[in-house]
Amino acid sequence: MFGLTPFNKQVVRSTSERDPFRDMIDDFFKDDFFPMRSLRYDTFKIDVREEDNAFMIDADLPGIKKEDIKIEYHDGMMTISIEHEENKNEETKTYIHRERKACSMTRTLDLGDLDESNIQAELKDGVLSIKAPKATVVQKKKHIEIK
Repeated sequence: MFGLTPFNKQVVRSTSERDPFRDMIDDFFKDDFFPMRSLRYDTFKIDVREEDNAFMIDADLPGIKKEDIKIEYHDGMMTISIEHEENKNEETKTYIHRERKACSMTRTLDLGDLDESNIQAELKDGVLSIKAPKATVVQKKKHIEIK
């Protein structure tokens, strides 16, 4: 059901620690074979719990403001996306190495029919919590008399 993303030790191993077997395994799991799910393209982590009348979704979004988050629901699909950019003017400093300061991530969940007017979301301590009530299904049952 869920893909497994192995950690590529080749990135952190020195050349003196090279192991032919590990190299073979790392080569097998390179991005060429699994481009859809790798550490390079990884995104935020989510937990989805199903309760009797709702889905409870928790997404880890540390350092993200609520203005950077967009949640959409359409045709049974809920999409959580973020656009985050840090702009710091530090022109007086000379950098030898500087990590990227912008990110964009999206997750889409197939939840089926929801009561979209009662979906609630809250961002607290870097965790986005969403309560998505299931739509009430009216079972129309009619007895058909046979003539």
